[in-house]
Amino acid sequence: MSLENRIESLKTRHASLEGRIAAEDLRPMPDSDALGRLKREKLRLKEELERMRGSKVHS
Repeated sequence: MSLENRIESLKTRHASLEGRIAAEDLRPMPDSDALGRLKREKLRLKEELERMRGSKVHS
């Protein structure tokens, strides 16, 4: 998978997680454990995206 394709894949997954987090927040009784997992995964993807973008600049 090319670097560009990997970055696009991560962006898509990140956006999907944003939607899932928003949906969970809208529930009458949000699951705090699920929200925590989703937010950690979103942060992990964000950090990976930043690393990928950094390596793209330096290549």
